[in-house]
Amino acid sequence: MPSIRLKNTNTSKIMTGKLYLIPTGLGDNAPLEVLPISIKKVIENIDTYIVENEKAARKFIKTVSSGKSQASLNLYSLNKFTDPLEIPSFLEECLAGNSIGLLSDAGCPGVADPGAEVVKIAHQQNIQVIPLVGPSSILLAMMSSGMNGQNFAFNGYLPIDKAERKSKIKQLERRSFEEHQSQLFIETPYRNNSILEDLSAALSPDTRICVACDLTLPTEYIKTQTAIEWKHSKIDFHKRPAIFIIQKD
Repeated sequence: MPSIRLKNTNTSKIMTGKLYLIPTGLGDNAPLEVLPISIKKVIENIDTYIVENEKAARKFIKTVSSGKSQASLNLYSLNKFTDPLEIPSFLEECLAGNSIGLLSDAGCPGVADPGAEVVKIAHQQNIQVIPLVGPSSILLAMMSSGMNGQNFAFNGYLPIDKAERKSKIKQLERRSFEEHQSQLFIETPYRNNSILEDLSAALSPDTRICVACDLTLPTEYIKTQTAIEWKHSKIDFHKRPAIFIIQKD
């Protein structure tokens, strides 16, 4: 009697790839001066990336891993021009079993960064998310400000309109006092001097202001002093990436 081969009913299941959240530097200094070597190891093993700016991403990858073939890279652009309906398709490589890297233009992906939407979708699709260690301007500024690091809020950009900006500054000052909460925000670098003048004028004289600019760079400058003290300071922050923090005690 001929032997009968039983049909294999076990279907092999493809292991889902992982989404690596890969920090970048905050300026033009060598990436591995501020990033751990684990970043290099991950980049050497990943070919597909979701990035804000393709040119900047290629430069970063080449700097970190000079031997990596640029031709092997598969990059998806994620910026203000990206159709939100396209974003889920960026993760198809993960569902096929290949890991993907998510890169920010500066600092940590997903923090004040459009990559947060990718991370949200990854969780919805049960894709493992792995954050890697790297510099965050928000945390570095908070660490070095001397303000309340147990209760703080990041507010993004303040309004451009003068009246609306003044009202927002007053609102944040009240919240800081009532909730004992440090208030962080950023500004387009060419308006840094203008916003510092507005803060010094609108805040109570004894409200503390921290300016943390050029973080991790040789030109790094971090200073916390009162609004009245900033009025007499002549530091030029024009076109220097900065974080601003206020706290009224």
